[in-house]
Amino acid sequence: MAEQPTSRPYFLMCERNWVYDVLMAVAGFFGAYTYLLRGNVFCNAQTGNVVLMGLALGAGEWGQALYYLIPISAYILGALVSELLPNPVKRRLPLRWDTLLIAIEMLAAALVGLIPLSAPVQISQVIINFIASMQYNTFRQAEGVPMATTFATNHIRQIGVGLAKELAHRRTGDHTHRRKLLRHAQMLAFFTAGSVAGALCCRLLAERAVWVTLLPFAVVFAALLHSDLTTERDMLERKPAGH
Repeated sequence: MAEQPTSRPYFLMCERNWVYDVLMAVAGFFGAYTYLLRGNVFCNAQTGNVVLMGLALGAGEWGQALYYLIPISAYILGALVSELLPNPVKRRLPLRWDTLLIAIEMLAAALVGLIPLSAPVQISQVIINFIASMQYNTFRQAEGVPMATTFATNHIRQIGVGLAKELAHRRTGDHTHRRKLLRHAQMLAFFTAGSVAGALCCRLLAERAVWVTLLPFAVVFAALLHSDLTTERDMLERKPAGH
């Protein structure tokens, strides 16, 4: 069904708020999972690894510094792949890259759950580094609001910006900033909820706790796939906002 002009903008399924909420909760889960069970690190972003690499270089620990290039390189590779694949995927398959990515993330989560805790933590860390980078680079804007779906720092900053605008406009009656403020607050809440769920599941299920994420991933995948094959079949060439 072709897109029909309406008074409100049409957002692709991969841009819907609820999809971003789910992915943000999964990111919080991954953060708890990798910290508690896979080497006490957060694999959703790379700032910490860059800092640790700098500390190692400053201490002359060259081998340790080189080690941090592994997760950093995995993150770079994830961004590279997510930039190169969208167009070939659309030409060869009746679906978007966004949809295929969720399937890849599901396979990755299933694989990580099979890796015993006795295995080197670098294996699971690199896998999660890779998919987190692809997700961060792919899902960029939720219903017109720029978003990050793998870490909370930007949302915390945007909450501060929104509160500043709330104070600045308290007498003007201008509340246009509130939608963005509430969206970032909501994303932070979902990330926190995902972290809490991750902590609880790690205690109960150990390395297999990551399999819990297969359920929310499956919900998102089903919605995206259905849209690609039906309601948005004629819109596959339309790029999601932010790309």
